[in-house]
Amino acid sequence: MGAGHAHRLYRHGHSPVHGLPPHTKLAAAFGFVVVVVSTPREAMWAFALYAALLAVVARHARVPAGFLLKRLLIEVPFVAFAVLMPFVAQGERVDVLGLSLSVNGLWGAWNVLAKGTLGVAASVLLASTTELRELLLGLQRLRLPPLLVQIASFMIRYGDVITDEMRRMRIARESRGFEARGVRHWGVLAKSAGALFIRSYERGERVHLAMVSRGYAGSMPVIDEVTASRAQWSYALALPFAALAVCVLGWAL
Repeated sequence: MGAGHAHRLYRHGHSPVHGLPPHTKLAAAFGFVVVVVSTPREAMWAFALYAALLAVVARHARVPAGFLLKRLLIEVPFVAFAVLMPFVAQGERVDVLGLSLSVNGLWGAWNVLAKGTLGVAASVLLASTTELRELLLGLQRLRLPPLLVQIASFMIRYGDVITDEMRRMRIARESRGFEARGVRHWGVLAKSAGALFIRSYERGERVHLAMVSRGYAGSMPVIDEVTASRAQWSYALALPFAALAVCVLGWAL
């Protein structure tokens, strides 16, 4: 994990949030999500306060609202599922704009939308202020099983290799005048997919042999030892602790 690795979600910056050690941000995001999920769905005001807390973090991280909202579109499938819940859920019914909706379904839809959106927003803020390489180092620092960290590391890097191979194959097809327009072109695309699988498998074998020849014995060397001061931990954990206070009030009121 020695080379840098940027990703599309990352937004380069020099904000106080960018400067925090990755494992502190991972712990803060995880704690925040756990608190949000633990909040009773009836405490609607609490979710508004959670959103305000995330807005404060986004401001300190200098992440524009448009950047954040655009990447929240990833939760559209969950929104579609939540919209259907009031129509298919059982139990007491209520009329809304001439539609008969389930009360339990409405509460369930609100629960999914509120908690899902806040969780995705926290994840997007984490990804936009932390490079992938730093995330892997943070997981390693948090004592995640080394094998899982290695699998994630190889998956990220090899995903880019396969994507680049697909791009070259597409350019090669287009340079020969090919353009997929219907079912009759599926055969060519299927052959391309088969060739991509074979090339990927062969490249994986070569990479593994190269690693073994360089002394790989099942564990990757730790090049950067990431540490965090007490002040950095306090700064990072301010978000989940503030959210915890809101959650306690949500259960008490």
